[in-house]
Amino acid sequence: MKKIIALFLTITLLISCNKEVKKSSLEELYNQKTTLIYKIDSLNNELNIIEKQISKLDPTKKLQIITTLPVKNGTFKHYIEIQGVVKADKNIEIRPELGGTVKAIYVKEGQKVTSGQTLVQLEDASIKNSIAELNTQLTLATTTFERQERLWNQKIGSEMQYLQAKAQKESLENNVASLNTQARKMKIIAPFSGIVDEIFPKKGELTNPQIPIIRLLNLDKVYVEADVTETYLPVIKKGTETIVNFPSIHKVMNAKITQIGNYINPDNRSFKTKINLSNKDQSIKPNLLADLKFLDFKADGIIIPSTLVQQDQNGNNYVFTIQTKNGEHTIVKNIITAAKEYNNETYVSEGLAINDTIVNKGSRQVQPGEIVKINAN
Repeated sequence: MKKIIALFLTITLLISCNKEVKKSSLEELYNQKTTLIYKIDSLNNELNIIEKQISKLDPTKKLQIITTLPVKNGTFKHYIEIQGVVKADKNIEIRPELGGTVKAIYVKEGQKVTSGQTLVQLEDASIKNSIAELNTQLTLATTTFERQERLWNQKIGSEMQYLQAKAQKESLENNVASLNTQARKMKIIAPFSGIVDEIFPKKGELTNPQIPIIRLLNLDKVYVEADVTETYLPVIKKGTETIVNFPSIHKVMNAKITQIGNYINPDNRSFKTKINLSNKDQSIKPNLLADLKFLDFKADGIIIPSTLVQQDQNGNNYVFTIQTKNGEHTIVKNIITAAKEYNNETYVSEGLAINDTIVNKGSRQVQPGEIVKINAN
């Protein structure tokens, strides 16, 4: 009966409206549209009144069956979702300071090493020969200097001979020290404890400072870096709650922002954020992609499913609730303020009370004032 009456009223209204619509200016058309909307609302209200009277007078009328949902009171959280990349401070490619041929490789890929451990030895025979030759000369120069010094202390000999012997000795000492430094640089030493990830040259190959020899990693501590648009500067701070998700390895971690960049990149209008993470199991690798959720809103209050929120012709958000009186369940339209929406949930700041009951299934088929039947399932 309700559908037949509604259809009849709608057809009648459309016929009458079609007679009135004519070519007009844009403003006149908008005015006509507003008038039609109010006519439809007025007819719907009249229809609801008639339906309500029919429900009371006709015991055989079939009531609309709905389900209900109690209002949920809890903590609502809204997140900003962006993508970041894993990085590690101790992730380096070791290069030699001096060129040379690879004489020996003392480690293997995947091997754990400690700080100060020798990883690779470059050919240093020529340097050692030069050191041996200079040491021989230094021994003679030291003996000559000591004799000249004893004679000079006894006022025997010239000052020039003494100074020349001293200069010769000191020059050779400096040359020996320089060659010893070069010899030490022919050893590739681990600057920190970690894992040898890759060895680039093979034994016998020639290297130089432009060619990396070993990639050394320590992944006990890593961090995620992300670029965040400047729009979120007011809400993203150091210590902001963050959910870090690594979809590739199926791992989710709770963390906090460790550092906020102080520079806005003019190319993309963003600033950098850094989140430090513990990585004892070594499962998080450098350059791994991470989905980040930064908490930007949190409040305690009423939370409802977003699918139940509707909007009327005036742009007002509303939901239908149930008012029960004398055993009859009547639909009530509640205008609400939907403050935030996230993950299919809406935080309602105004318009609902904790003891309200919301229409769930069937909310799109009912009208305010309609008497309905509640399905307990």
